Amino acid sequence: MKIRKARLTDAAVIADFNSRLAWETEKLRLKGATVRGGVRALLKDSAKGTYFVVEEQGGVIGQLLITYEWSDWRNGNFWWIQSVYVAAESRSRGVFRALFSHVQKLARSRPAVCGLRLYVEKNNRRAQQAYDQLGMQPTHYAIYETSFR
Repeated sequence: MKIRKARLTDAAVIADFNSRLAWETEKLRLKGATVRGGVRALLKDSAKGTYFVVEEQGGVIGQLLITYEWSDWRNGNFWWIQSVYVAAESRSRGVFRALFSHVQKLARSRPAVCGLRLYVEKNNRRAQQAYDQLGMQPTHYAIYETSFR
């Protein structure tokens, strides 16, 4: 397995993985053109975030997105872990653990990063167990939103 920053040439597989993720976790069908546009926009503008992918035998088998949240309380950025997906045939092989370890090491090496965060579906026990095993802890925050789309 090789972990690297995603490139624009990875946009199609990342968009496909994002669509699969939405369906598997929320039974939500995303509009293909919207997802592809969103992935390409991020890959062209690193201020929006950074995708990391796992390659094996020349193909992408997993992904993780980092976006940024400035914390004035900590004078630093939280890196938000999002769009985590591992291809079904590659699960339970440590792909996410490798991605998380890679991102955690990068984050710890940068003084401006004050921590890692993510959100998870309330009923996704499998993901919650994986995050627990990596040493992440639930917070006392609940997420609210007003969606415009």
